[in-house]
Amino acid sequence: MSPPEVPVPDLPTRRLGRTGLDVVAVGLGAMDTPHSPDAAATVHAAIDLGMNFIDTAREYAGSEYLLGQVIRVRGCLDFHVSTKTFSHTADGAQRDVDRSLSVLGVEAIDLYQLHDVSSLEAWAAVMDEDHGALTGLRIAQFRGLVRHIGVSTHNLDVLRLIIESDAFDTVMVDYSAFVPESAALIAEAAARDVGVIVMRPMGGSGRTSIMRGEIARGEVGLVTPARLLCHVLSHPGVSVAIPGARHPSRVRENLETLAGFVPMPEADQRALEAAARAFDEA
Repeated sequence: MSPPEVPVPDLPTRRLGRTGLDVVAVGLGAMDTPHSPDAAATVHAAIDLGMNFIDTAREYAGSEYLLGQVIRVRGCLDFHVSTKTFSHTADGAQRDVDRSLSVLGVEAIDLYQLHDVSSLEAWAAVMDEDHGALTGLRIAQFRGLVRHIGVSTHNLDVLRLIIESDAFDTVMVDYSAFVPESAALIAEAAARDVGVIVMRPMGGSGRTSIMRGEIARGEVGLVTPARLLCHVLSHPGVSVAIPGARHPSRVRENLETLAGFVPMPEADQRALEAAARAFDEA
């Protein structure tokens, strides 16, 4: 294991809704991290630099295993871990909780989420009182295996149902200058004390790689990873943004952006959203 990274100073934290957890406002989305030769170094760097929230899922190939190996090397769980199940059934969700505990090597998981509930059919399935996955997670919570329960979605209609149900401690949603449509519902979730986790704050879908290529060529436009991250953090309803990272340098860049963060004026947010639309059309 490499020498620990020097923490980035003055990292602001936000409360993750009704969970009561104070999390550094930028965490690590660990879906793609295992596919990097720097995978373990990236996770260690994230923690050493000051991140305390890492998101994974049963379905992210190698991701829970990677975090479990890091936890075992460190000898403790010194960050909040969030994972997810794709199962829509109570039995399937409980099996996934047991698998996650074994792979991660922990006795309890801070946040367990229903993964990608993005259709009305999926919503109905997970919410079935007798056989739905939410019932399974509640049983795991009663057993002390799961501390808090959340859900992720890519569908605004389902997002509204999630918020109005008052059944979840957190919601994970796609939000960025590329996808600003969820802003109003994020505000509503925060008003109900539901923690809001933002996936793909820099747009995802290969956009960040294109931006970094342009920056390397000296073609620095309005749309940059740092500005995109600031755009998301400027929404007061956002609890934590979780950009992915494959290398320690990316983690440091994101945390340095957070350390220097000041809210982006409304006019600048709208200008960045217009530039993001043009970026996609180019």
